[in-house]
Amino acid sequence: MKYSPMNRRSFDLFDNFFEDSFNGPLFNNRVMRTDVTSKDGNYILDIELPGYKKEDVNIELKDGYLNIKATHNMTDEEKDNKGNIIRQERYSGSCSRSFYVGDYVKHEDIKAKFEDGILKITFPDKEYKEIESPKTITIE
Repeated sequence: MKYSPMNRRSFDLFDNFFEDSFNGPLFNNRVMRTDVTSKDGNYILDIELPGYKKEDVNIELKDGYLNIKATHNMTDEEKDNKGNIIRQERYSGSCSRSFYVGDYVKHEDIKAKFEDGILKITFPDKEYKEIESPKTITIE
C-alpha cells in the first residue's frame, strides 16, 4: 500500500490504537456524571455509567457515606478473513464516587436500579431523629 495522507488511518495501526483507545468508556471524562434531585421526600441520584453493566457496579453504605464503584474489563480483537488475529486490545479500569447521605440512612432505605447505562439510586431526604429547637440563653 502506498502511503498518502488520505489513507494514513488505515495504513498505521499504531496511530489507530492511540487515537481510538483513549476515547472509549474508561477514558471518558464524562464517567460517573451525576444529577441529584429531590422529589416526593427522597433524594434521587442519576449516575451515568456508559459502557458498564449492572454486574460491573458495586454500591456500599458505610459510616454515612454511599460509595459507588464501577469496574470494567473488555477485550476487543479484529481478525482477518482467515481467522488470524491482526489486532487485539484490552481495556481495564474503574471509577468511583462517594456521597455523604447521613447517619440516618439505613441499608434498607436505599433502592438502586440500573438501566441503559444509568444507575438510579433513591433514599429518604429527611432525618429520622428529632431536631432540637433553639433555646434562648439568658445573659447575666
